[in-house]
Amino acid sequence: MSCALSHALYGKDKVRVFRVVREGGFHNVVEYNVRALMEGDIETSYTQADNSVVMFTRLTTTYTVKNITYFLAKVSPHVLNPERFALHLGTFLVSKYKHIHKAFVDIEMLKWSRIPVSEGSDVKPHPFSFVRDGEEKRIVSVEVDASNGKDKITGLVKAGIKDLLVLKSSGSAFTNFWRDEYTTLVEVDDRIFSTSVDLEYTYAPFSIASPTDEKKLEFVVPGVVKGGVWDSDGVFERARNVTLQVFATDDSASVQATLYKMEQQIIAENDGVDHVKYTLPNKHYVPVDMSYIGIGNTKPTEAEVFIPLAAPSGLISATASRTK
Repeated sequence: MSCALSHALYGKDKVRVFRVVREGGFHNVVEYNVRALMEGDIETSYTQADNSVVMFTRLTTTYTVKNITYFLAKVSPHVLNPERFALHLGTFLVSKYKHIHKAFVDIEMLKWSRIPVSEGSDVKPHPFSFVRDGEEKRIVSVEVDASNGKDKITGLVKAGIKDLLVLKSSGSAFTNFWRDEYTTLVEVDDRIFSTSVDLEYTYAPFSIASPTDEKKLEFVVPGVVKGGVWDSDGVFERARNVTLQVFATDDSASVQATLYKMEQQIIAENDGVDHVKYTLPNKHYVPVDMSYIGIGNTKPTEAEVFIPLAAPSGLISATASRTK
């Protein structure tokens, strides 16, 4: 019996980074959880115990990746934008090291918002005080590929939202579904609709200019949208707004139908986005049966007390793609 190594990655996971960007007395902050992995001519470190290919630092490779992440968080002019920062980090790794051909960088951006404070009759965002107002995360996943040469680098970016918890207490139904001998679910024309939104949208692949400086720190933001400037912050804000607006206002016939309306609108509003994927787990709220004490609480028009159920739950997911 024999085998051969078919694929290998290495790098650093769960690199926690917090950066303050100071502009006088006005500060911007970001907090990231970063994963940076690489592939290339590294198979002998697995098959022959040859650590010389592991970032030239023997067994300290993951420390090297961690230190590079912190270094770029300090010097990169793109640190406040997770898509651009991830691309900068990935481009540096494939450009700096000859034996590295691909870099995969994943970022979770935690949510910090400015605290509004009163100044006389006005309410203004504080210049350097922030609040964590929710557990949702902005997510980015990039692949930087230099397999065809260090002067022919390409990028692929997926971005979106994770753990955005939403709920509406009306305006959602589920009727006329398939029934057989295993079906016990009762049709409802009004119910609680709650989910934890996971959204991922994918940009069309694009070229990345190779760094021309000796230290390979140069990074030019790619023009993802032909003839325009890549506004990944704008795409994120529009996608989040679509998610919330459609969820709130759609007279939902099903989670599936509402999900697809969201995807259609995101693609329509963002030229650079080719694919949109939602994953929506049901967060069930079941009316408490109070008939044992003569109180009605099970019909949609009278249900007011519910039991939140964590499991089991439905899981609805779909991807919509731009048609040419």
